[in-house]
Amino acid sequence: MAGAVNPDSVFTGARAMFFMITPNESSFQRVEDVPQYVQQANKVYIFLPLPNYKDTGLMVLELVVGFLKTGAPVITLSDGLTSVSAGMISRIPLLFMRGCELTAYMFVWDRYRLLELPWDSAWTWWIAFLGVDFCFYWVHRLAHAEECKLEHWDIKLDANQLQPNTPNRHKNLNASSSSSASYTQASEVSFIWAAHQVHHSSEYYNLTTALRQSLTQQFTSWIFYLPMALIAPPAVFAVHIQLNLLYQFWIHTELIKNLGPLEWVFNTPTHHKVHHGRNSYCIDKNYGGILIIWDRLFGTFAAEKEKVVFGLVSPINTFDILYVQLHYYLYLWRRSTTFKTISDKCLTFINGPSWKPGKPRLGDHLDNPKVTGQEVPHDPSWSLPLQMYVIIHFLLALGTYQDVFENKMTLSQFNILGMTGYVLLTLTSMGFLIDQRPRAAVLEMLRCVVMVTMQRYGYMKPLLPTLAVTTQVRPRVMCYNSF
Repeated sequence: MAGAVNPDSVFTGARAMFFMITPNESSFQRVEDVPQYVQQANKVYIFLPLPNYKDTGLMVLELVVGFLKTGAPVITLSDGLTSVSAGMISRIPLLFMRGCELTAYMFVWDRYRLLELPWDSAWTWWIAFLGVDFCFYWVHRLAHAEECKLEHWDIKLDANQLQPNTPNRHKNLNASSSSSASYTQASEVSFIWAAHQVHHSSEYYNLTTALRQSLTQQFTSWIFYLPMALIAPPAVFAVHIQLNLLYQFWIHTELIKNLGPLEWVFNTPTHHKVHHGRNSYCIDKNYGGILIIWDRLFGTFAAEKEKVVFGLVSPINTFDILYVQLHYYLYLWRRSTTFKTISDKCLTFINGPSWKPGKPRLGDHLDNPKVTGQEVPHDPSWSLPLQMYVIIHFLLALGTYQDVFENKMTLSQFNILGMTGYVLLTLTSMGFLIDQRPRAAVLEMLRCVVMVTMQRYGYMKPLLPTLAVTTQVRPRVMCYNSF
């Protein structure tokens, strides 16, 4: 399990989340000296399987406050676990390599920098803050699709072919010419949206949604930050790329309302709430990370009006985490096979999602489902025993996940691969259980065998000491057998 919590590091992570860190305490000469602000803030995000079990985190706070204010849970178990699972998967590449953004940045800095701003200057710190946030705005904007539609195809979960006549679109675009005039033109790219759609796939808007991140987006976003590498030291960039990400956590909530004058300058929960909406007026608006001024300057700002309905226009209606992460790539690939020429096949991934031969690069509009405000999020009913079972095994996987990250410098590559594979298998199996898929029982039995074997040989620690005895003496009790 994770080691003892350092209160100072947790407090620093909390302050970093609200950008309450001064240049003096967050300026470093070497990248190796930059604190892991994101990892420190993890203790604040959510209840983690720590030895003292005292870190309840902001998500639990949101759950309690939300229930007191509304009388209903603001986080559902099925959607919340899926969002946290997506966040866990998105950070797995960091076990095997340095982040793509920082690696590429250091490469350009070492070879092509034009100017070397002093690393210990407050001016450099603030320039980097503005630079990172400006670059994020454009990363975010290109990851979306404006003035475009998708072909009317859908991928069935258990099918090997595309089914026609089902809209599969990330936003609800009104087909009328009067409505389309309100959208600004942008250079969206389908394969970048294929990564970012993960974040928008939740039909809820709460702090767990902030963690619903893409496994693959980091492999395309790095290029947008390279201009900064011509002048700003990597250590300064390493600080601000983390602070920019952390700030965007707390704005994913409906419990915080209008913040007054701050709304003019900063991205706030009300502004980002619009960004996650699929209402026509919410489409591709409010891209900013920390600052909302970029949207006001470039014409992509929208204030909240009527009730915001969250999620994709055609909800994926599944909690299978691998499908959540990768289904849109499969859609693009299958769609590309319907075209004859190599150029058209390639343009499927580069042009806007609604493009097809003979159309403009961004495609055009068709009638898509209109948001009525009466939409109900996908929330299947499942038994309380099954819910408790999923929670217990999710926490076991979360403990293994924490272990591998905190001990990655001392673990062998074989151990890291094995523990990572177990985490992926568990998250996938939990999604199958929540979906109550036909093959869930078989997959879960296989996962139980893997789990007991890992515990038996010391590759995984149990959530509670008593569970270690249970799994070794009577492993069959760990397998849910109601299917």
